[in-house]
Amino acid sequence: MLPPPRGRESFKELPLRSDVDRVTRVILIDLLVERSEFGHGGNQEVIQPIAEMGAVEVLLVTPQMQSDEAGLRAQEEGLVEISEDDVPKWDYEYPFWEECFMEMHGNEVVFRRIAMPLHGDDEKTEDWIRTIEPDAVVCSGSRRNVTMWEEWMSGGGALMRCSSRMGIPTLGICFGHQLLCHSLGGRIERAESMSSGVWELALNSHGSSDELFSTRGSGEGGAPVALYSHQDHVTTVPESCLLLGSAEHNRVTAVRVLGEDGAGLPAWGVQFHPEAAKARVERAFEWGHISEEEMASFQREHDGAGVLNSFASVVHSNID
Repeated sequence: MLPPPRGRESFKELPLRSDVDRVTRVILIDLLVERSEFGHGGNQEVIQPIAEMGAVEVLLVTPQMQSDEAGLRAQEEGLVEISEDDVPKWDYEYPFWEECFMEMHGNEVVFRRIAMPLHGDDEKTEDWIRTIEPDAVVCSGSRRNVTMWEEWMSGGGALMRCSSRMGIPTLGICFGHQLLCHSLGGRIERAESMSSGVWELALNSHGSSDELFSTRGSGEGGAPVALYSHQDHVTTVPESCLLLGSAEHNRVTAVRVLGEDGAGLPAWGVQFHPEAAKARVERAFEWGHISEEEMASFQREHDGAGVLNSFASVVHSNID
């Protein structure tokens, strides 16, 4: 059974191997379950730096595959674990499992699948978030597209919009960036072709001083180098966001969400894939998940790990 939403000083069923008393809880909108290396493997890359500081509980939500009934239970009961019956649209290219345990940096990490509300109502979504008490919210990339809207995206967008405004560290990656910007009023448009490759991110004055890009990049003048694979583009910056940087092929590449007072909230959207570690990319190619052309375009080293490290620092600073 899942632990109750409160009193989570430690996993009751999970013996910790560190002296850290508090378990960090992350809600991860898991949209690439059918691509194990870019899905579960990418999720691990996101969680690795967070786990350096102690045990982590990752609550995986899959709204793209979840039933409406499971969403209603989540709204009523809070933390609701799911079974195969609750995800009738599951893609069995990747086996379903309810939970997975592993060790990172000597600390225990558990990935658990739970249900989330799908209604898209902000007030109800905020109530659900308060029940879950996450320390961070992350939305992965996806093979789906914001420009080809599906009903479940309203719930995913509401989760990111609400977590951002509540001051919970939030990170949208690729599709997650597009969904976050769309949920805040930005425009998303589809290009004629895919953009796959590694490009430098030109940070503006706001981006250069932003904590998400505190690690010096490997590009010219210390610019971050990032890996991209997308066809949808954010084309307008939401009024409640600040543009941090642009890439050669993509203008709205990194944004930060602002509060009502104009101050930066600990919430970002990035069009690139910081979780696409080289070993993950190589295995994805071996397993036929990316083409030879894509593999060739991904050869340059990138600075995604530094961005994830910076986000992890924000998560832990927010807890402290």
